[in-house]
Amino acid sequence: MTNNSIAYATGVPVVLDTDVLVIGGGPAGIAAALASARAGARTALVERYGFLGGNATAGLVGPFMTSYSDDGQTQLVKGVFDELVRRMETFGGAVHPEKVRTGSPYSGFFSKGHDHVTPFDPEAVKLAAAEMMEEAGVRTFMHTFFVDAIVEDGRVNGAILVNKSGLQAVRAKTTVDCSADADVASRAGAELETGRKSDGLTQPMTMFFRVAGVDDEEILKYVEEHPEERDLLFGSLIEEKRASGEWKVNKNHLGIYRTTQAGVWRVNTSRVQGLSGTSAEDLAKAELEGRRQVFELLAFFRKYFPGFRNAVLVDTATQIGVRETRRIVGEYMLTAEDLISGRSFDDVVALYGYPIDIHSPNEVTTEFSKEFHTANIYQLPYRILVPRNTEGLLVAGRCVSATHEALGAIRVMPCAFALGQAAGAAAALAAAQGTEPRGVNVRELQRTLLAQDVVLPEGVV
Repeated sequence: MTNNSIAYATGVPVVLDTDVLVIGGGPAGIAAALASARAGARTALVERYGFLGGNATAGLVGPFMTSYSDDGQTQLVKGVFDELVRRMETFGGAVHPEKVRTGSPYSGFFSKGHDHVTPFDPEAVKLAAAEMMEEAGVRTFMHTFFVDAIVEDGRVNGAILVNKSGLQAVRAKTTVDCSADADVASRAGAELETGRKSDGLTQPMTMFFRVAGVDDEEILKYVEEHPEERDLLFGSLIEEKRASGEWKVNKNHLGIYRTTQAGVWRVNTSRVQGLSGTSAEDLAKAELEGRRQVFELLAFFRKYFPGFRNAVLVDTATQIGVRETRRIVGEYMLTAEDLISGRSFDDVVALYGYPIDIHSPNEVTTEFSKEFHTANIYQLPYRILVPRNTEGLLVAGRCVSATHEALGAIRVMPCAFALGQAAGAAAALAAAQGTEPRGVNVRELQRTLLAQDVVLPEGVV
């Protein structure tokens, strides 16, 4: 008889006992760790790469989508996000969103949801985020993978990690899951959902890439002469070539974004559907397929698209961009109706204004759902960060408690920064007060966030 499992037991040294442990160094994790440390907590951050930024760096995803209200009048995400952007701006690594308006090449010429985006250089994120951690006194575990949650008496008390030094344990009073995939919550046994309710399918993945040698002026001239294509760039040509079989990607337009460097553009056009972002095997398949699409797309661009005749590939992302995997079932589940109505919450910890943007899990359609028209400004409650039946744990980023439809709006990076900052501040308060995260005094949390330059509704405290 074949034994399909191996029993493996070993002592794991506890290398740190801390107040707050943040798993994942993407936008949510950066904000969570800094908010926690600045609220007075001893804080540690775990990141699998040798640099921070997550999708902003390893995924080459950019620009940062809007941090403003839908009408473009009010900046809603400040705090850690704004500080990071302004720091990058000082050495030419970003353009502050106040300077970028809708329909510009920085926004990919889109209008809806793309007012006040933030162009940035991924290398600038790596430096600025690392310096901010160092200055705040955050203990960072780089090149380190999360292995398992330390669960004792039904409570998360830290995590088992692995890196070149071997297996390590970090104990923490409060743990914040910023893994994007609810990895800690999953290992801790929290209740989870995946994908859309009808079939569990998730939004597709995209292999971002950058090209150089682009004629910026030629692209601008084309867009000026074809204003009808601003929200579906080259859509008619793509439709024609898809019918003939020459355009093979299951997407109906070109997504390109001018970067901070002349002649260099990001491309958000590849599309990989039907694979899971929580399966190592599927991720490998997705990245291979994504890179195949990159070379097919670049050849197509050179042949057909104005400005791309002499384009050359700069790089593909270290990892494929994943839009959706697991989400926790929290104390409250955010719905599309909450975003449409602009519902007020007593426990509001962040404001946002990005529309519901759902890339079809299995069809060509993308973009902003015509079924949903979100409020100019909507509120995000603290309870979506708190797993319903798991103690000692908070969750931030795209794995918070939200429906598939609501996630379509709040999955983007500025919102991840905002939710991460709320989770980090709450984790610090919970650790200091010896309470569970669900028992944090929300008014005190809101005061802490306001002191950290977070935008909340007037009169909230």
